[in-house]
Amino acid sequence: MTINIRPLLRAAEHDQAVELQKSYWGEDDGNQVPRHMLHSISRYGGHILGAFDKDRLVGLVIGFIGADIDVDAPDARPAMANLLIMSKRMVVLPAYRGRNIGFRLKLAQRDLAIKQAIRLVTWTVDPLLAPNAHLNIRKLGGVIQRYEVNYFGLEPSQSLRSDRLVVEWWVTQRRVKERARGRGSAVTLQQYFDVNTPIVNRADETREWLRPRGMTDVPNSTFALVEIPGDFGELEAADRALADEWRYHIRDVFRQILAAGYIVTDFVSGAFETRRRSFYLLSRHFDQRERRN
Repeated sequence: MTINIRPLLRAAEHDQAVELQKSYWGEDDGNQVPRHMLHSISRYGGHILGAFDKDRLVGLVIGFIGADIDVDAPDARPAMANLLIMSKRMVVLPAYRGRNIGFRLKLAQRDLAIKQAIRLVTWTVDPLLAPNAHLNIRKLGGVIQRYEVNYFGLEPSQSLRSDRLVVEWWVTQRRVKERARGRGSAVTLQQYFDVNTPIVNRADETREWLRPRGMTDVPNSTFALVEIPGDFGELEAADRALADEWRYHIRDVFRQILAAGYIVTDFVSGAFETRRRSFYLLSRHFDQRERRN
C-alpha cells in the first residue's frame, strides 16, 4: 500500500475532507470544519494535508497560523512574537489506523512549520486516550504543561468530556528532530521503575476495568508516573459512570502535578501486575530553555 500526502486545495477535495471528519466526529454539522472554512484556511497561511490511498482520502490534518496571546493583558507582546500553528484536528479512517499515517501527516505538518519559520505547533488532546498520547508524546516528542478544564466552554452537563491537555510540539528541538528521524524514546516502563519512579495514582485492577484510586502526595522526585486506562474508549462504552469517575480523577491529578512544576515528557505502556498498563511520564527538572531551541 502506497500512501501519498499532499495539500488539499480544491473545493471537491475540501468536500472529501468534510466527509472524512464525519467518520470520527459524527454527522452533526456543528462538529465539522466546513468547506468554506477549509478554503479560507488553505488560502491564507494554513493547511489541510491529506493522506491518499490512490484517489481515496484516508487521513487528514488541519492547521492554521495563530498566536498564543492575551490581547487584553497590559504587557501583551506583539502577535508576531508568539506565532504558532494551531493543529485543529487530525483523523485517519479506522481501517487505515496503525499504519503510521498519523505520524507521517504530523511530520508533513512539521515541514510546513519549519518552512514558515514557526517553531511551535500546538493542539489539544483528551487526557484519557492512550493511543493518542503514545503518538503525541512518545513518537512525536511533544510535551505538555497545561491542563484546560472545559476547554470548549460547553454547558455543565457536557463539560466533563471537554477537558483537554495542551500539547506543545517544538519542531526544531533536538528531541523532536530525533523522533522525526525514527529515533524515538526507547526507555521502558520497567526502566522507569528501576530508578524508583513513583506512580502518583496507582489504579485498582481487582475488577474487569481499572478503577482510579485517590492520588498520593505530589512526589519530590525527578520523574513521576500518572496512570490512565489503556482502553478508555471501551471502558466508556461499557461503564459510563466509571468513565466519568476517571475523568474527575485525572482532572484532579493533572492539575496538582502540573502545578507542582512537572511536565509530561514521555508516555509508556507495559506489563505491570497482571495486565498491560499505560502511564504518562512527567519530568520535574526538564530544561525549559532547551525546549525552545
